[in-house]
Amino acid sequence: HTLTTLMLSSPLPSTAAMAKRKADELPTDVPEEKRSAGAEASEKLPQPPYTAASAEDRAKALSDPPLVFKLDATCGRARASTVILPHGEVLTPVFMPVGTQGTIKGMSSEDMHALGCKILLGNTFHLANRPTCDLLDKCGGLHNFMQWSGNILTDSGGFQMVSLLKLAEITEQGVEFEDPKKEGSRMLLTPEKSIESQNSIGGDIIMATLIGDTDKGGLVLQMLTLTGAKALDDVVSSTITDMDRIKEATDRTLRWVDRCISAHRKPHSQNLFGIVQGHLDPDLRESSLKEMIKRNFPGYAIGGLSGGEAKDSFWRVVEQCTRPGTGLPADKPRYLMGVGYPLDIVVCVALGVDMFDCVYPSRTARFGTALLRTGQMRLTSNEFATDHRPLEPGGTGPLKDYTRAMLHTIVTKEPVAASLITQHNLHFMLTLLREMREQIRNNTFNEWVRKFLQDFFPSARPAPCSACPPRWVRSALEACGIGLDDIFDWSAAEELPDMPRDSSNAPGGNKEGKKAEAKGKAAAAAAPEDAS
Repeated sequence: HTLTTLMLSSPLPSTAAMAKRKADELPTDVPEEKRSAGAEASEKLPQPPYTAASAEDRAKALSDPPLVFKLDATCGRARASTVILPHGEVLTPVFMPVGTQGTIKGMSSEDMHALGCKILLGNTFHLANRPTCDLLDKCGGLHNFMQWSGNILTDSGGFQMVSLLKLAEITEQGVEFEDPKKEGSRMLLTPEKSIESQNSIGGDIIMATLIGDTDKGGLVLQMLTLTGAKALDDVVSSTITDMDRIKEATDRTLRWVDRCISAHRKPHSQNLFGIVQGHLDPDLRESSLKEMIKRNFPGYAIGGLSGGEAKDSFWRVVEQCTRPGTGLPADKPRYLMGVGYPLDIVVCVALGVDMFDCVYPSRTARFGTALLRTGQMRLTSNEFATDHRPLEPGGTGPLKDYTRAMLHTIVTKEPVAASLITQHNLHFMLTLLREMREQIRNNTFNEWVRKFLQDFFPSARPAPCSACPPRWVRSALEACGIGLDDIFDWSAAEELPDMPRDSSNAPGGNKEGKKAEAKGKAAAAAAPEDAS
Protein backbone atom coordinates (compact mmCIF):
# COMPACT_ATOMS: atom_id res chain seq x y z
CA HIS A 1 0.00 0.00 0.00
CA THR A 2 2.78 2.44 -0.70
CA LEU A 3 1.97 5.24 -3.12
CA THR A 4 4.09 3.93 -5.94
CA THR A 5 5.48 0.65 -7.21
CA LEU A 6 9.21 0.02 -7.44
CA MET A 7 9.70 -0.88 -11.04
CA LEU A 8 13.19 -2.00 -11.91
CA SER A 9 16.70 -2.24 -10.57
CA SER A 10 18.52 -2.03 -13.89
CA PRO A 11 20.59 1.09 -14.63
CA LEU A 12 18.68 4.21 -15.65
CA PRO A 13 18.52 4.96 -19.37
CA SER A 14 20.38 8.04 -20.50
CA THR A 15 18.64 11.38 -20.66
CA ALA A 16 18.98 11.38 -24.44
CA ALA A 17 17.37 7.95 -24.71
CA MET A 18 14.52 9.00 -22.45
CA ALA A 19 13.98 12.15 -24.50
CA LYS A 20 13.92 10.13 -27.74
CA ARG A 21 11.37 7.69 -26.31
CA LYS A 22 9.25 10.62 -25.18
CA ALA A 23 9.46 12.24 -28.61
CA ASP A 24 8.57 8.96 -30.31
CA GLU A 25 5.48 8.69 -28.13
CA LEU A 26 4.20 12.16 -28.95
CA PRO A 27 4.63 12.61 -32.73
CA THR A 28 3.34 15.87 -34.19
CA ASP A 29 3.05 14.81 -37.83
CA VAL A 30 0.66 11.90 -37.38
CA PRO A 31 -2.77 12.20 -39.02
CA GLU A 32 -5.56 13.19 -36.63
CA GLU A 33 -7.33 9.83 -36.95
CA LYS A 34 -4.25 8.08 -35.56
CA ARG A 35 -3.78 10.41 -32.59
CA SER A 36 -6.52 8.49 -30.80
CA ALA A 37 -4.27 5.44 -30.69
CA GLY A 38 -3.57 6.19 -27.05
CA ALA A 39 -7.16 5.48 -26.17
CA GLU A 40 -6.97 2.11 -27.92
CA ALA A 41 -3.68 1.35 -26.19
CA SER A 42 -5.20 2.02 -22.80
CA GLU A 43 -7.79 -0.67 -23.43
CA LYS A 44 -4.99 -3.20 -23.98
CA LEU A 45 -3.12 -2.40 -20.77
CA PRO A 46 -2.74 -5.36 -18.41
CA GLN A 47 -5.31 -5.09 -15.63
CA PRO A 48 -3.64 -4.75 -12.21
CA PRO A 49 -4.86 -6.93 -9.33
CA TYR A 50 -6.82 -4.14 -7.62
CA THR A 51 -10.16 -5.01 -6.07
CA ALA A 52 -12.82 -2.70 -7.44
CA ALA A 53 -15.90 -1.80 -5.45
CA SER A 54 -18.45 -4.57 -5.21
CA ALA A 55 -21.93 -4.22 -6.66
CA GLU A 56 -23.22 -4.10 -3.08
CA ASP A 57 -20.93 -1.18 -2.21
CA ARG A 58 -21.97 0.72 -5.31
CA ALA A 59 -25.65 0.13 -4.55
CA LYS A 60 -25.10 1.39 -1.00
CA ALA A 61 -23.40 4.53 -2.35
CA LEU A 62 -26.53 5.23 -4.41
CA SER A 63 -29.02 4.58 -1.60
CA ASP A 64 -26.99 6.22 1.18
CA PRO A 65 -24.51 8.57 -0.53
CA PRO A 66 -21.42 9.76 1.41
CA LEU A 67 -22.07 13.34 0.23
CA VAL A 68 -25.31 15.31 0.38
CA PHE A 69 -25.34 18.85 -1.00
CA LYS A 70 -27.91 21.43 0.12
CA LEU A 71 -27.99 24.89 -1.44
CA ASP A 72 -29.01 27.20 1.40
CA ALA A 73 -28.97 30.62 -0.29
CA THR A 74 -27.63 32.60 -3.23
CA CYS A 75 -26.80 36.28 -3.77
CA GLY A 76 -26.09 36.87 -7.42
CA ARG A 77 -23.76 33.99 -8.34
CA ALA A 78 -22.39 33.58 -4.79
CA ARG A 79 -23.64 30.49 -2.96
CA ALA A 80 -24.07 29.41 0.65
CA SER A 81 -24.51 25.66 1.02
CA THR A 82 -24.26 22.73 3.41
CA VAL A 83 -22.15 19.74 2.35
CA ILE A 84 -22.85 16.67 4.49
CA LEU A 85 -19.85 14.33 4.53
CA PRO A 86 -19.07 11.15 6.53
CA HIS A 87 -17.43 13.18 9.33
CA GLY A 88 -19.98 15.94 9.64
CA GLU A 89 -21.42 19.01 7.94
CA VAL A 90 -19.29 21.55 6.12
CA LEU A 91 -20.82 25.01 5.63
CA THR A 92 -19.70 26.82 2.49
CA PRO A 93 -18.05 28.96 1.32
CA VAL A 94 -15.20 27.27 3.19
CA PHE A 95 -11.43 27.55 3.43
CA MET A 96 -9.59 24.27 4.05
CA PRO A 97 -6.23 24.53 5.90
CA VAL A 98 -3.44 22.33 4.52
CA GLY A 99 -1.70 19.76 6.73
CA THR A 100 0.93 17.96 4.64
CA GLN A 101 1.56 14.91 6.84
CA GLY A 102 -1.50 14.76 9.05
CA THR A 103 -0.90 18.01 10.92
CA ILE A 104 -1.02 21.76 10.31
CA LYS A 105 2.49 22.93 11.20
CA GLY A 106 2.45 24.36 14.71
CA MET A 107 -1.17 23.31 15.36
CA SER A 108 -2.75 20.33 17.11
CA SER A 109 -6.03 18.70 16.10
CA GLU A 110 -7.52 20.23 19.25
CA ASP A 111 -6.36 23.69 18.09
CA MET A 112 -8.09 23.17 14.75
CA HIS A 113 -11.32 22.12 16.44
CA ALA A 114 -11.14 25.21 18.66
CA LEU A 115 -10.94 27.39 15.52
CA GLY A 116 -14.12 25.78 14.23
CA CYS A 117 -12.42 24.01 11.32
CA LYS A 118 -14.62 21.28 9.79
CA ILE A 119 -12.39 20.05 6.96
CA LEU A 120 -8.65 20.09 6.31
CA LEU A 121 -6.20 18.62 3.82
CA GLY A 122 -3.56 15.91 3.97
CA ASN A 123 -0.89 15.17 1.37
CA THR A 124 -1.17 11.73 -0.23
CA PHE A 125 2.38 11.46 -1.55
CA HIS A 126 4.02 12.39 1.74
CA LEU A 127 1.59 10.36 3.86
CA ALA A 128 2.21 7.29 1.71
CA ASN A 129 5.95 7.63 2.29
CA ARG A 130 5.67 8.60 5.96
CA PRO A 131 3.96 7.14 7.94
CA THR A 132 3.03 4.86 4.93
CA CYS A 133 -0.34 3.55 3.83
CA ASP A 134 0.36 0.22 5.59
CA LEU A 135 0.51 1.95 8.96
CA LEU A 136 -2.54 4.09 8.22
CA ASP A 137 -4.46 0.94 7.24
CA LYS A 138 -3.54 -0.71 10.54
CA CYS A 139 -4.75 2.21 12.65
CA GLY A 140 -7.96 2.67 10.69
CA GLY A 141 -6.99 5.56 8.43
CA LEU A 142 -5.71 9.09 8.77
CA HIS A 143 -8.60 10.27 10.97
CA ASN A 144 -7.63 7.87 13.76
CA PHE A 145 -3.93 8.41 13.21
CA MET A 146 -4.12 12.18 13.76
CA GLN A 147 -7.03 12.10 16.21
CA TRP A 148 -9.19 14.26 13.97
CA SER A 149 -12.97 13.83 14.01
CA GLY A 150 -13.65 16.31 11.20
CA ASN A 151 -13.49 15.77 7.46
CA ILE A 152 -10.32 15.35 5.41
CA LEU A 153 -9.47 16.16 1.83
CA THR A 154 -6.22 14.57 0.74
CA ASP A 155 -3.99 16.56 -1.63
CA SER A 156 -1.07 14.82 -3.24
CA GLY A 157 1.48 17.63 -3.01
CA GLY A 158 2.49 17.60 -6.64
CA PHE A 159 4.04 21.04 -6.53
CA GLN A 160 6.36 19.92 -3.72
CA MET A 161 7.39 16.93 -5.83
CA VAL A 162 8.90 19.03 -8.63
CA SER A 163 12.22 19.08 -6.80
CA LEU A 164 12.08 15.30 -6.31
CA LEU A 165 11.52 14.31 -9.92
CA LYS A 166 14.97 14.16 -11.48
CA LEU A 167 13.74 12.42 -14.58
CA ALA A 168 10.24 11.28 -15.51
CA GLU A 169 8.22 10.29 -18.52
CA ILE A 170 4.51 9.95 -19.11
CA THR A 171 3.06 6.96 -20.93
CA GLU A 172 -0.50 5.80 -21.42
CA GLN A 173 -0.06 3.49 -18.43
CA GLY A 174 1.03 6.21 -15.99
CA VAL A 175 4.08 8.25 -15.01
CA GLU A 176 7.47 6.70 -14.40
CA PHE A 177 10.05 8.60 -12.38
CA GLU A 178 13.08 8.18 -10.18
CA ASP A 179 12.38 7.03 -6.64
CA PRO A 180 13.33 10.01 -4.41
CA LYS A 181 14.42 7.57 -1.69
CA LYS A 182 16.44 5.15 -3.81
CA GLU A 183 18.64 6.78 -6.42
CA GLY A 184 18.86 4.68 -9.55
CA SER A 185 15.50 2.99 -9.03
CA ARG A 186 12.39 3.65 -11.09
CA MET A 187 8.83 4.01 -9.82
CA LEU A 188 5.54 3.89 -11.70
CA LEU A 189 2.40 5.73 -10.61
CA THR A 190 -0.81 4.67 -12.32
CA PRO A 191 -4.39 5.89 -11.87
CA GLU A 192 -5.18 2.60 -10.11
CA LYS A 193 -2.29 2.93 -7.65
CA SER A 194 -3.23 6.52 -6.88
CA ILE A 195 -6.79 5.55 -5.97
CA GLU A 196 -5.59 2.56 -3.94
CA SER A 197 -3.43 4.84 -1.80
CA GLN A 198 -6.24 7.33 -1.33
CA ASN A 199 -8.62 4.56 -0.32
CA SER A 200 -6.11 3.46 2.33
CA ILE A 201 -5.63 6.96 3.73
CA GLY A 202 -9.38 7.28 4.10
CA GLY A 203 -10.13 10.86 3.08
CA ASP A 204 -13.78 11.89 2.87
CA ILE A 205 -13.05 13.44 -0.54
CA ILE A 206 -10.33 12.01 -2.75
CA MET A 207 -9.04 13.64 -5.90
CA ALA A 208 -7.25 12.91 -9.12
CA THR A 209 -3.52 12.64 -9.52
CA LEU A 210 -2.16 15.35 -11.77
CA ILE A 211 0.81 14.75 -14.01
CA GLY A 212 2.10 17.24 -16.53
CA ASP A 213 4.76 19.36 -18.14
CA THR A 214 6.02 22.63 -16.75
CA ASP A 215 6.92 25.54 -18.99
CA LYS A 216 10.58 24.59 -18.58
CA GLY A 217 10.04 21.05 -19.82
CA GLY A 218 10.16 19.43 -16.39
CA LEU A 219 7.43 17.20 -15.10
CA VAL A 220 5.05 17.82 -12.26
CA LEU A 221 3.39 14.96 -10.44
CA GLN A 222 0.42 16.02 -8.42
CA MET A 223 -2.10 13.89 -6.61
CA LEU A 224 -5.06 15.23 -4.78
CA THR A 225 -7.39 13.58 -2.31
CA LEU A 226 -10.42 14.99 -0.43
CA THR A 227 -12.54 12.97 1.93
CA GLY A 228 -13.73 12.08 -1.43
CA ALA A 229 -11.40 11.06 -4.27
CA LYS A 230 -9.91 12.63 -7.36
CA ALA A 231 -8.85 10.84 -10.49
CA LEU A 232 -5.37 10.73 -12.03
CA ASP A 233 -4.86 13.57 -14.53
CA ASP A 234 -2.22 14.37 -17.13
CA VAL A 235 -1.91 18.11 -16.60
CA VAL A 236 0.30 20.79 -18.11
CA SER A 237 1.41 23.99 -16.44
CA SER A 238 -0.96 26.95 -16.80
CA THR A 239 1.87 28.92 -18.47
CA ILE A 240 2.66 26.48 -21.30
CA THR A 241 1.58 27.47 -24.85
CA ASP A 242 2.01 24.23 -26.85
CA MET A 243 -1.61 23.57 -27.84
CA ASP A 244 -0.89 20.06 -29.15
CA ARG A 245 0.60 19.12 -25.76
CA ILE A 246 -2.29 20.80 -23.94
CA LYS A 247 -4.89 18.88 -25.97
CA GLU A 248 -3.02 15.62 -25.55
CA ALA A 249 -2.91 16.10 -21.76
CA THR A 250 -6.61 16.97 -21.64
CA ASP A 251 -7.59 13.89 -23.67
CA ARG A 252 -5.40 11.56 -21.63
CA THR A 253 -6.89 12.94 -18.44
CA LEU A 254 -10.32 11.69 -19.47
CA ARG A 255 -9.01 8.19 -20.16
CA TRP A 256 -7.26 8.13 -16.77
CA VAL A 257 -10.38 9.45 -15.03
CA ASP A 258 -12.32 6.42 -16.22
CA ARG A 259 -9.60 4.13 -14.89
CA CYS A 260 -9.78 5.92 -11.53
CA ILE A 261 -13.55 5.44 -11.39
CA SER A 262 -13.12 1.71 -12.04
CA ALA A 263 -10.41 1.38 -9.38
CA HIS A 264 -12.31 3.24 -6.61
CA ARG A 265 -13.04 0.63 -3.90
CA LYS A 266 -14.99 2.74 -1.40
CA PRO A 267 -17.69 4.76 -3.18
CA HIS A 268 -19.96 4.19 -0.17
CA SER A 269 -17.62 6.11 2.19
CA GLN A 270 -15.33 8.25 0.01
CA ASN A 271 -16.30 10.82 -2.61
CA LEU A 272 -14.35 10.80 -5.86
CA PHE A 273 -14.22 14.35 -7.26
CA GLY A 274 -13.59 15.00 -10.95
CA ILE A 275 -11.20 17.76 -11.99
CA VAL A 276 -12.04 20.10 -14.87
CA GLN A 277 -8.92 20.74 -16.93
CA GLY A 278 -8.29 22.44 -20.28
CA HIS A 279 -5.56 24.96 -19.48
CA LEU A 280 -6.54 28.56 -20.37
CA ASP A 281 -8.26 27.57 -23.61
CA PRO A 282 -12.07 28.10 -23.52
CA ASP A 283 -12.79 25.30 -26.02
CA LEU A 284 -10.74 22.72 -24.10
CA ARG A 285 -12.32 23.84 -20.83
CA GLU A 286 -15.76 23.47 -22.36
CA SER A 287 -14.95 19.98 -23.59
CA SER A 288 -13.55 18.96 -20.19
CA LEU A 289 -16.61 20.42 -18.44
CA LYS A 290 -18.99 18.37 -20.59
CA GLU A 291 -17.04 15.14 -20.16
CA MET A 292 -16.73 15.52 -16.38
CA ILE A 293 -20.40 16.35 -15.97
CA LYS A 294 -21.30 13.22 -17.99
CA ARG A 295 -19.56 11.12 -15.35
CA ASN A 296 -21.81 12.51 -12.61
CA PHE A 297 -19.22 12.91 -9.84
CA PRO A 298 -20.49 13.87 -6.37
CA GLY A 299 -18.40 17.06 -6.63
CA TYR A 300 -16.03 18.85 -8.98
CA ALA A 301 -12.73 20.68 -8.79
CA ILE A 302 -11.38 23.38 -11.08
CA GLY A 303 -7.77 22.47 -11.77
CA GLY A 304 -4.85 23.81 -13.73
CA LEU A 305 -4.78 27.26 -12.15
CA SER A 306 -2.75 29.04 -9.44
CA GLY A 307 0.36 28.21 -11.44
CA GLY A 308 1.56 31.69 -12.32
CA GLU A 309 -0.93 32.50 -15.08
CA ALA A 310 -2.08 36.11 -15.58
CA LYS A 311 -4.93 37.00 -13.24
CA ASP A 312 -7.03 38.22 -16.16
CA SER A 313 -6.83 34.68 -17.59
CA PHE A 314 -7.33 33.11 -14.15
CA TRP A 315 -10.68 34.72 -13.40
CA ARG A 316 -12.03 34.05 -16.90
CA VAL A 317 -11.44 30.30 -16.48
CA VAL A 318 -13.19 30.33 -13.09
CA GLU A 319 -16.09 32.33 -14.56
CA GLN A 320 -16.48 29.85 -17.42
CA CYS A 321 -16.47 26.86 -15.06
CA THR A 322 -19.12 28.41 -12.77
CA ARG A 323 -21.27 30.10 -15.44
CA PRO A 324 -24.98 29.41 -14.88
CA GLY A 325 -26.36 26.99 -17.44
CA THR A 326 -23.10 25.91 -19.08
CA GLY A 327 -20.70 25.56 -16.14
CA LEU A 328 -20.53 23.05 -13.32
CA PRO A 329 -23.83 21.70 -11.96
CA ALA A 330 -25.63 23.96 -9.51
CA ASP A 331 -26.43 21.00 -7.25
CA LYS A 332 -22.83 19.86 -6.65
CA PRO A 333 -19.96 21.40 -4.62
CA ARG A 334 -17.31 23.34 -6.57
CA TYR A 335 -13.71 23.34 -5.36
CA LEU A 336 -11.04 25.72 -6.70
CA MET A 337 -7.71 24.01 -6.12
CA GLY A 338 -4.74 25.77 -4.54
CA VAL A 339 -6.23 29.27 -4.35
CA GLY A 340 -5.81 31.02 -1.01
CA TYR A 341 -5.12 34.77 -1.24
CA PRO A 342 -7.99 36.60 0.48
CA LEU A 343 -8.65 38.77 -2.58
CA ASP A 344 -8.78 35.78 -4.94
CA ILE A 345 -11.18 33.95 -2.64
CA VAL A 346 -13.57 36.92 -2.31
CA VAL A 347 -13.73 37.34 -6.09
CA CYS A 348 -14.17 33.60 -6.73
CA VAL A 349 -16.92 33.28 -4.12
CA ALA A 350 -18.69 36.06 -6.03
CA LEU A 351 -18.28 33.96 -9.19
CA GLY A 352 -19.84 30.89 -7.54
CA VAL A 353 -17.03 28.77 -6.03
CA ASP A 354 -17.66 26.92 -2.73
CA MET A 355 -14.37 25.43 -1.50
CA PHE A 356 -10.75 26.66 -1.35
CA ASP A 357 -7.38 25.50 0.01
CA CYS A 358 -3.88 26.93 0.20
CA VAL A 359 -0.71 26.74 2.32
CA TYR A 360 -0.32 30.52 2.16
CA PRO A 361 -1.87 31.50 5.55
CA SER A 362 0.21 29.01 7.56
CA ARG A 363 3.40 29.27 5.49
CA THR A 364 3.51 33.08 5.61
CA ALA A 365 2.89 32.90 9.37
CA ARG A 366 6.16 31.04 9.86
CA PHE A 367 7.94 34.02 8.31
CA GLY A 368 6.30 36.45 10.71
CA THR A 369 3.50 37.79 8.50
CA ALA A 370 0.00 38.26 9.88
CA LEU A 371 -3.12 38.65 7.71
CA LEU A 372 -5.42 41.59 8.42
CA ARG A 373 -8.42 43.16 6.72
CA THR A 374 -6.08 45.97 5.65
CA GLY A 375 -3.47 43.67 4.07
CA GLN A 376 -0.51 41.68 5.36
CA MET A 377 1.54 42.86 8.34
CA ARG A 378 5.23 41.88 8.34
CA LEU A 379 5.95 41.74 12.05
CA THR A 380 9.68 41.36 11.46
CA SER A 381 9.83 45.06 10.56
CA ASN A 382 11.53 47.29 13.16
CA GLU A 383 8.63 49.74 13.06
CA PHE A 384 6.76 47.39 15.41
CA ALA A 385 9.46 47.30 18.10
CA THR A 386 7.65 49.95 20.16
CA ASP A 387 4.12 49.55 18.77
CA HIS A 388 2.04 48.48 21.77
CA ARG A 389 -1.30 48.38 19.98
CA PRO A 390 -3.09 45.05 19.59
CA LEU A 391 -2.24 43.07 16.47
CA GLU A 392 -5.65 43.96 15.06
CA PRO A 393 -7.41 46.72 17.04
CA GLY A 394 -11.00 45.72 17.75
CA GLY A 395 -10.33 42.12 16.70
CA THR A 396 -11.80 39.11 18.49
CA GLY A 397 -9.34 36.46 17.37
CA PRO A 398 -6.99 34.28 19.40
CA LEU A 399 -4.31 37.03 19.53
CA LYS A 400 -6.64 39.91 20.41
CA ASP A 401 -4.61 40.69 23.56
CA TYR A 402 -1.13 40.33 22.01
CA THR A 403 0.69 43.52 21.07
CA ARG A 404 2.63 44.05 17.88
CA ALA A 405 5.75 44.84 19.91
CA MET A 406 5.55 41.51 21.72
CA LEU A 407 5.06 39.54 18.51
CA HIS A 408 7.86 41.48 16.78
CA THR A 409 10.22 40.41 19.57
CA ILE A 410 9.61 36.68 19.06
CA VAL A 411 8.79 36.18 15.35
CA THR A 412 11.30 33.95 13.52
CA LYS A 413 13.17 33.54 16.84
CA GLU A 414 10.83 31.54 19.10
CA PRO A 415 8.94 28.43 17.85
CA VAL A 416 5.81 29.57 19.67
CA ALA A 417 5.63 32.66 17.43
CA ALA A 418 5.00 30.55 14.33
CA SER A 419 2.25 28.70 16.18
CA LEU A 420 0.62 31.92 17.41
CA ILE A 421 0.60 33.65 14.03
CA THR A 422 -0.55 30.47 12.27
CA GLN A 423 -3.45 30.35 14.69
CA HIS A 424 -4.25 33.99 13.93
CA ASN A 425 -4.00 33.59 10.15
CA LEU A 426 -6.19 30.49 10.06
CA HIS A 427 -8.74 32.20 12.30
CA PHE A 428 -8.63 35.14 9.86
CA MET A 429 -9.34 32.90 6.84
CA LEU A 430 -12.02 30.76 8.48
CA THR A 431 -13.78 33.86 9.84
CA LEU A 432 -13.59 35.61 6.45
CA LEU A 433 -15.36 32.70 4.77
CA ARG A 434 -17.98 32.43 7.53
CA GLU A 435 -18.68 36.14 7.20
CA MET A 436 -19.17 35.79 3.46
CA ARG A 437 -21.63 32.96 4.08
CA GLU A 438 -23.71 35.12 6.39
CA GLN A 439 -23.72 38.00 3.90
CA ILE A 440 -24.92 35.65 1.15
CA ARG A 441 -27.69 34.35 3.41
CA ASN A 442 -28.69 37.95 4.23
CA ASN A 443 -28.62 38.95 0.54
CA THR A 444 -26.07 41.69 1.33
CA PHE A 445 -23.00 40.07 -0.19
CA ASN A 446 -22.49 42.58 -3.02
CA GLU A 447 -22.26 45.55 -0.66
CA TRP A 448 -20.01 43.53 1.67
CA VAL A 449 -17.58 42.90 -1.24
CA ARG A 450 -17.38 46.63 -1.97
CA LYS A 451 -16.65 47.42 1.69
CA PHE A 452 -14.07 44.61 1.88
CA LEU A 453 -12.18 46.08 -1.07
CA GLN A 454 -12.24 49.58 0.41
CA ASP A 455 -10.75 48.24 3.66
CA PHE A 456 -8.24 46.01 1.88
CA PHE A 457 -7.02 48.82 -0.38
CA PRO A 458 -7.34 51.91 1.84
CA SER A 459 -5.01 53.94 -0.38
CA ALA A 460 -7.40 53.48 -3.34
CA ARG A 461 -10.24 56.01 -3.40
CA PRO A 462 -12.73 57.57 -5.81
CA ALA A 463 -11.37 59.91 -8.48
CA PRO A 464 -9.06 61.67 -8.40
CA CYS A 465 -6.69 59.15 -6.85
CA SER A 466 -3.24 57.90 -7.82
CA ALA A 467 -3.85 54.21 -6.93
CA CYS A 468 -6.46 51.55 -7.65
CA PRO A 469 -6.99 47.87 -6.81
CA PRO A 470 -5.82 45.29 -9.38
CA ARG A 471 -7.83 45.94 -12.53
CA TRP A 472 -8.66 42.25 -13.06
CA VAL A 473 -10.84 42.51 -9.93
CA ARG A 474 -13.02 45.14 -11.61
CA SER A 475 -13.52 42.95 -14.69
CA ALA A 476 -14.26 39.80 -12.69
CA LEU A 477 -16.79 41.44 -10.40
CA GLU A 478 -18.51 43.19 -13.30
CA ALA A 479 -19.15 39.70 -14.74
CA CYS A 480 -21.25 38.87 -11.66
CA GLY A 481 -22.99 42.20 -11.34
CA ILE A 482 -20.87 43.96 -8.71
CA GLY A 483 -19.92 47.47 -9.82
CA LEU A 484 -16.93 49.35 -8.41
CA ASP A 485 -16.64 52.45 -10.59
CA ASP A 486 -18.14 54.77 -7.97
CA ILE A 487 -15.65 53.85 -5.24
CA PHE A 488 -12.33 53.57 -7.12
CA ASP A 489 -10.47 55.58 -9.75
CA TRP A 490 -9.56 52.99 -12.40
CA SER A 491 -7.61 55.54 -14.43
CA ALA A 492 -5.06 55.74 -11.61
CA ALA A 493 -1.42 55.32 -12.56
CA GLU A 494 -0.56 52.86 -9.77
CA GLU A 495 -2.18 49.41 -9.73
CA LEU A 496 -1.88 47.95 -6.23
CA PRO A 497 -0.73 44.33 -5.65
CA ASP A 498 -3.16 41.47 -4.98
CA MET A 499 -1.77 41.06 -1.46
CA PRO A 500 -1.03 44.61 -0.23
CA ARG A 501 1.00 45.44 2.82
CA ASP A 502 -1.00 46.74 5.76
CA SER A 503 -0.77 50.52 5.41
CA SER A 504 -1.58 51.52 9.01
CA ASN A 505 1.44 49.82 10.57
CA ALA A 506 3.04 52.63 12.53
CA PRO A 507 1.24 54.73 15.14
CA GLY A 508 1.26 57.58 12.61
CA GLY A 509 -1.68 55.93 10.83
CA ASN A 510 -2.46 55.16 7.21
CA LYS A 511 0.54 56.79 5.55
CA GLU A 512 -0.02 55.28 2.10
CA GLY A 513 -3.66 56.32 2.11
CA LYS A 514 -2.82 59.89 3.13
CA LYS A 515 -0.08 60.03 0.51
CA ALA A 516 -2.44 58.84 -2.24
CA GLU A 517 -5.11 61.30 -1.08
CA ALA A 518 -2.59 64.16 -1.18
CA LYS A 519 -1.52 63.18 -4.71
CA GLY A 520 -5.17 63.09 -5.79
CA LYS A 521 -5.86 66.56 -4.40
CA ALA A 522 -2.75 67.94 -6.08
CA ALA A 523 -3.80 66.45 -9.42
CA ALA A 524 -7.29 67.92 -9.05
CA ALA A 525 -5.87 71.37 -8.27
CA ALA A 526 -3.58 71.23 -11.31
CA ALA A 527 -6.35 70.14 -13.71
CA PRO A 528 -8.30 72.73 -15.76
CA GLU A 529 -11.55 73.81 -14.08
CA ASP A 530 -14.60 72.02 -15.46
CA ALA A 531 -16.82 74.51 -17.27
CA SER A 532 -19.93 72.73 -16.11
